[in-house]
Amino acid sequence: MDASAPPCNGLVPVPRLEDLVARDKNHDCSGFGPAHICVRVDAVADLPTRFGRFRIVAFWNNRDGKEHVALVHGDVMGHEDVPTRLHSECLTGDALGSLRCDCRDQLEVALRRLSSMKRGLLLYLRQEGRGIGLRNKIRAYALQDRGLDTVEANRALGFRDDERDYGVAAHMIASLAVKSVRLMTNNPNKIQQLERNGIKVSGRIPHVMPANEFNRFYLQTKAVRSGHYLEFEGKEVLPEQDDPPVVESGRAT
Repeated sequence: MDASAPPCNGLVPVPRLEDLVARDKNHDCSGFGPAHICVRVDAVADLPTRFGRFRIVAFWNNRDGKEHVALVHGDVMGHEDVPTRLHSECLTGDALGSLRCDCRDQLEVALRRLSSMKRGLLLYLRQEGRGIGLRNKIRAYALQDRGLDTVEANRALGFRDDERDYGVAAHMIASLAVKSVRLMTNNPNKIQQLERNGIKVSGRIPHVMPANEFNRFYLQTKAVRSGHYLEFEGKEVLPEQDDPPVVESGRAT
């Protein structure tokens, strides 16, 4: 697919985020990706947070019945090279502070960084447990407690390594009239999926969190088995890993 031409021509330019609700009221398109995902903006509101001030945008979609949102800082509509983070929901990490993953650190650091920039965008996607859901994620944790890594645990439960689909995210970006993104990620699959869905990814912002004693093996697995841009012993150093990390408040990002 041509990354300069997302598969929806019904997204008429409007001047303000609030105007997207009226624009999308009757929006119905052929959809993004093989699942033909159509998305529309359903509500926009202010969201002051401990990380900075954002606008929160709620989206409806015709695929999964889940309520995905965007946190928007500054004016992103019509702009190129918008710093953007795709964050998949993680109840255990984001809300409960689990140390088995780096999700909460990734979320908090992303929001702080985006709020310090002129403009930025975070999509909070309801794809718990790499898309397998909360209950199955806990089942996978139980298998990891017995010695499997995260990839082996997913496969043992009958899932692929990663079940997430970023077609919803691609349409959300297009709905917000963002012309291109600089993706805040260590995951090459996110870049590839956005580009396949017609979103121009103009660059990558490394987003590396320091490991702790509980998530080190998980992060090593992401690096060695899933190809994430993380450097660990036993994994060949990739050219992308030459990008220097940004350090904020004593924390590598």
